Amino acid sequence: MTLNAGSSSIKFAVYPVNGDHPIAHGQLEKIGSDDAQLTLHGGNHSETRSEGSLDHTTGLRRILSALDGLTQGAAIAAVGHRIVHGGPDIDAPKILDSALLDKLAEYAPLAPLHQPHNLAAVHAAIAAFPEALQVGCFDTAFHRHHPWVNDTFALPRSYYDQGVRRYGFHGLSYDYIIHRLAQIDSHAAHGKTVVAHLGNGASMCAIRDGRSIGSTMGFSALDGLPMGTRSGQIDPGVLLYLMESHGMDAADLTDLLYKKSGLLGLSGLSNDMRTLETAGTDEAEQAIAYFTFRIRRELGAMAAILGGLDSLVFCGGIGEHSARIRAEVCTGMEWLGIALDAAANEAAADIISNGTTTVRVIPTDEEAIIAKAVRGFLAV
Repeated sequence: MTLNAGSSSIKFAVYPVNGDHPIAHGQLEKIGSDDAQLTLHGGNHSETRSEGSLDHTTGLRRILSALDGLTQGAAIAAVGHRIVHGGPDIDAPKILDSALLDKLAEYAPLAPLHQPHNLAAVHAAIAAFPEALQVGCFDTAFHRHHPWVNDTFALPRSYYDQGVRRYGFHGLSYDYIIHRLAQIDSHAAHGKTVVAHLGNGASMCAIRDGRSIGSTMGFSALDGLPMGTRSGQIDPGVLLYLMESHGMDAADLTDLLYKKSGLLGLSGLSNDMRTLETAGTDEAEQAIAYFTFRIRRELGAMAAILGGLDSLVFCGGIGEHSARIRAEVCTGMEWLGIALDAAANEAAADIISNGTTTVRVIPTDEEAIIAKAVRGFLAV
């Protein structure tokens, strides 16, 4: 089984031990809203149902109950978990024991929307499947060998030695995209590629020869692009001002930056891009404009890090499904060789460009990367 607990969703899948295709899979989305949706696929069965208002813990129980019927009581040999933060040393999947879980809990302040839910899923899986192997797959691992200049901040060196550094995230998604590119476009897999993972959480990664050399996210999952409820890049002077002039403390700033900012804060309406695209309000349009502006800005930065650009890949919920966002990101980027094919973009074709830089839409599959890692441990 794979469990991928995000900030507002839980994706899941059940695989045969020796197979690449899931027996059952689905996702629980809109967690934290009044209309959480559970989608299940398995065999000839497919359904989407409303679950009302629930949190991650209750949602996980619903998932396990639903899967029990679809998998017909098959024994679970291992559970693979997406863990957002693995710290400065972990660069590969690991078996999760109590000592490692305690260490990973220390990183919760660096990813408060994810790490607690990731670890709660591990503990729930241990309780549900006490004999199963528990394997952690880490979003930060993909970036652990990026260049030092993309790993540090201009602070006294002692802070770097204490772990204050740029970690980068969404590594499981980037790992999958590179594996997929190796199958369909070797030049892109080994060339200068920028992957834009755009969803409720959003980031971009500069990849050369299959390795991360630059990322928009840094010490925490706040940096870089604006997201559903997260601010993205912000002048630290703003935070000092809010502390000194508005009396805000760390808890206030955490709530503001992680839960009340981003698309939600700018629009005053929603963190869901689908809602914003149909809202028609000035604030919703401004939120979309800022989102795409920041992506274009970071695309230029990523191309500079790479020394050019061969390929751009859109993935994630927004990247895969919003033709408008893809079009607005690519507008004005002809200087990077990007020329969008409007019809191909509307159809979300594999290739949506006709310029010298190839622009692709590739549905990401973090669960496949997790399942591959778990099978590696089972085969030992």
